[in-house]
Amino acid sequence: MTHKVKLSNLGYPRIGKNREWKQALEAFWSRSISEESFRAEMASIQLGHLRTQQEAGIELIPVNDFTFYDHMLDTAVMFGIIPDRYDYTGGAVDLDLYFAMARGNESATACEMTKWFNTNYHYIVPEIGEQQPQLTENKPLAAYRFAKSQAGIEGKPVIVGLYTFLKLSKGFPSSKLAEIADRFLPVYIQLLKELEEEGVEWVQVDEPAIVTGLTSGDIVLLKHLYQSIADAVPGLKIMLQTYFEAAEPLHELLQLPVAGLGLDFVHDGGGNLESISLLGWPKDKWLGAGIIDGRNIWRSDLDAKLQLIEKLTAFVGLDQLILQPSSSLLHVPVTVQGEDKLKGVVKQALAFANEKLAELSLIGAAIVNDQVESVATALQASRDALAAFRALPERGLQDVAEQVRGLKDLPDRRTVPFAERVHIQQQKWQLPLLPTTTIGSFPQTPEVRQARLKWRKGVWKQDRYDLFIREQIEAAIAFQEKLGLDVLVHGEFERTDMVEFFGEKLGGYLFTRNGWVQSYGSRCVKPPVIYADVAFIEPMTVKESVYAQSLTKLPVKGMLTGPVTILNWSFVRDDLSREEVANQIALALRQEVQVLENAGIEMIQVDEPAIREGLPLKTRDHQNYLDWAVKAFRISTNHVKDTTQIHTHMCYAEFNDMIDSISAMDADVISIETSRSHGELIASFEEQAYDKGIGLGVYDIHSPRIPTVEEMTSNINRALLALKPEQFWINPDCGLKTRGWEETEGALRNMVEAAAIAREKKKAVRI
Repeated sequence: MTHKVKLSNLGYPRIGKNREWKQALEAFWSRSISEESFRAEMASIQLGHLRTQQEAGIELIPVNDFTFYDHMLDTAVMFGIIPDRYDYTGGAVDLDLYFAMARGNESATACEMTKWFNTNYHYIVPEIGEQQPQLTENKPLAAYRFAKSQAGIEGKPVIVGLYTFLKLSKGFPSSKLAEIADRFLPVYIQLLKELEEEGVEWVQVDEPAIVTGLTSGDIVLLKHLYQSIADAVPGLKIMLQTYFEAAEPLHELLQLPVAGLGLDFVHDGGGNLESISLLGWPKDKWLGAGIIDGRNIWRSDLDAKLQLIEKLTAFVGLDQLILQPSSSLLHVPVTVQGEDKLKGVVKQALAFANEKLAELSLIGAAIVNDQVESVATALQASRDALAAFRALPERGLQDVAEQVRGLKDLPDRRTVPFAERVHIQQQKWQLPLLPTTTIGSFPQTPEVRQARLKWRKGVWKQDRYDLFIREQIEAAIAFQEKLGLDVLVHGEFERTDMVEFFGEKLGGYLFTRNGWVQSYGSRCVKPPVIYADVAFIEPMTVKESVYAQSLTKLPVKGMLTGPVTILNWSFVRDDLSREEVANQIALALRQEVQVLENAGIEMIQVDEPAIREGLPLKTRDHQNYLDWAVKAFRISTNHVKDTTQIHTHMCYAEFNDMIDSISAMDADVISIETSRSHGELIASFEEQAYDKGIGLGVYDIHSPRIPTVEEMTSNINRALLALKPEQFWINPDCGLKTRGWEETEGALRNMVEAAAIAREKKKAVRI
C-alpha cells in the first residue's frame, strides 16, 4: 500500500537483538578476534538493522547512525579532531587510536565522557583547541554506499549538525563559537558536496542543541551556517532534526533554508503544536513529525496519535508530512519478541524499537484508509491492550497514595544543620585527615556473574549463593584493610545493576529478559520498568551490609541508589508525573534507610549519579525540577540520627550550574567525578564556596590504565586549592565493577599513597 505520508526513522539501536555489537567490540578489545573479523561482524549487524527497517515499511532509513563506539566520537575522528596527547599526524584514524580516545591507553588518558542531553546515553566530548579540521573519511557517504550496495536501500545519511557538534565540544571559549564554526564549515560543506555528487536525496542533520535555548547570536550563526550549506549543495534535501524538547523560536527556525524541520511532538510539552497553531506552516517545507516516543517503551495510544496528526494537517499538507519517532530509537531496546516471562497484559502494553516502527506503519495505513478491515482490527487490538493494562489494580494502590499525600506532614530537612552535625560526626567516627574510600562496587568477575546466573537458574539454592556472596564480601573487606582505606564498602557482589537490584525488591517494577540499551561504549544496561505504584516490601540491603560491618572495626557504608537515579534510569510509567513517581520511590527508600540505621549501619551512601541528567533542557524549567529532585533525596534521608553520616555520589555530567542544589540535598559527604573532565569541576569550587564534605574523584575508573601516584597527587593538590582539607575526601570517580582486580589493586594502592603524601604535606587540624 502506498502511503500519502512518508515514514522515517531517526536512528536504530546499535547493540543488536542479542547484544552482538557489544560482543564483537569486547572480543576485538581482548584481541580474541582480528580487525578483519571485527569489521565483518559489524557489517553483518549493520546490514541486519537496515533490513529490519526496510521490512517494517520505513521509507527514509537512516544510515551513519551505526557506530563502533559513539556518534560524537565518529564525527570528531572524521574531521581529524584528535587531542595533542595522542600520536596522530593526520589522515585516516585507525581503530587503535579511535578506541584510545574513548577508553585511554598506556600513554594517554581517555577523552571526557558525559551525558547526551537528558538521557542516560554518554558521548565522547570532542576537544577542539587550535586544531584545523580535515575530512579524514566521509563516513556518511560510506554508510550510504553500503546500504545501497548490500540492501538496495537509498539511505538517509545522518550527521551531527555543526552547531550541536561545537556546542557539545570543549577546548575553546564560548565567545569564539562563530569563529570556530567558520573554521569547520568548509569541511562540512565538502562532506555534503560528496553526498550530493553521489545522488543522495535526503540528509538528516541532527541539531538537538537548538532545543536547549537560542540566543540572538545563536540564531545569527544558524542562519549563516545553513545559508552557506544551501548555497553550496542546492541539490540536497536537508532535514534539520531537533528532538527531546520544543524547538524555539520556531518562527526563526522556519526561516532557515532547509527542506524540512524535524520536531518532537512527544517530549515538547505541547510547545511545538502550539507554535504551529500560531504560526502556521510554510508551503515549501516538510515537517518531520516525531509522534512515536523514542525514549520510553510503552505502546502508543494510536487514537491520540491520529488526533494529533489531524490537528497538524490543519496546517501541514499530507504531502509535506513525514511521520517518525520523536528521537533516535537508540534509547530503547530492540524488540519485545522473546519477553516470554512477562504476563500477557503487561507485555501487550510494551513497544520497543521494532514495535514502534510497526506502530508508525499502522498509523500510515490508518491515514490512508482506517476503514480497511485489517487496519481497523489492529487499531482495536491496540485499544484493548492499553485498556487492560491501565485497569491493573497495582497501578492505583490506596496505601501508596496516602503515603504520598502525607509527605506534607514529614520534616523537610535534618533536625541539626551540617555546621553542627560535622563536629558530632567527627567525634563519633574519628576519621583521619583526607579520608579514603571507594564509591561502592568492586570487580564483577566472571566467577561472580556465573554464580549469580546459577542462582537465578536454580542450579544453586539460596544458601549456596548466600555463602558465595559472604566469601566475596570477606575477601573485599580484607582487601580494603590491607590497602589501608579508611571507610570500606561491602563490594556489591550481589547486585547486577545499581537500579535493577532495587527494582527487583520493590513493588511496582517489572523486568525484561532482553530490554538492553547502550549506556556508553560496549556498556549496556537493562533498565527496570516502573509499571505500577512503587512500594517498600522488605529490607533490601541490610543482610550484606551488616555482615560486612561484622568483619571489621572500620566503618562500612550502606549502599543505596537514590530516588531520582532510580527514576531516571528506569523506564517510567507515563500516566503519572515524574515528580509523583520519584516521591513514591523516596518513601520506599526512606524505610530502607531506617532499617539500615536500626541495624547499626550509620554511614549510608544514597547515590544520585543521574540527578543532573534529568535536568530539563529549558533553563526556565530547571528550578522546578531541582526543587522536587532535592526534596525526593531529603525524603529518603532526612530522618536519620545526627551521628549518621549520609553520603551521595554523582558522575559524568556538568554540575557547575547546580552547586547550590547539591548543597541543598544536605548530604554530609558528596563524591563527584572530576578526573575524566581533567579537574574542570574544581574551578566551580574556586568560584563558589561549598560547605560540606566532598570527594572529587582523583582517577578515572572507566579507563583500563593504572594512574600514577603523581597524577592523583596533582588532582588532589588542585582540589585543595579550592577546598579545605578538613572537608576533602579521596576516592575514585565511580564504582569499580567494570575493572579487573589487578588494575583495581594497583590504582587504589596508588590512591592511598597519594592521600598519605597529601596528609603529610598538609598536617592540618581537622574541624
